[in-house]
Amino acid sequence: MEVYIERRVLDIASYIIETGSTVRAAAKEFGVSKSTVHKDVTFRLRQIDRALADAVAAILEINKEERHIRGGYATYLKYKEMELRKGA
Repeated sequence: MEVYIERRVLDIASYIIETGSTVRAAAKEFGVSKSTVHKDVTFRLRQIDRALADAVAAILEINKEERHIRGGYATYLKYKEMELRKGA
């Protein structure tokens, strides 16, 4: 594995652990695609550091369990703002 890829994988993993970030947010932060982040933290990270990979996997599982709540809240805010604009 290239050194720069290994460094990116470890940086992304650290970021996700420190912030509890989603794959999408990590991708935006590091300027790479969601697919790249996902492959980095599920496949490449396991080859580099299994314990770190397990820690990241636990956070991603929590994010997966909560995503319907975040989506519902985003929809709520969208319609709430539409209602405010309509009334103004």
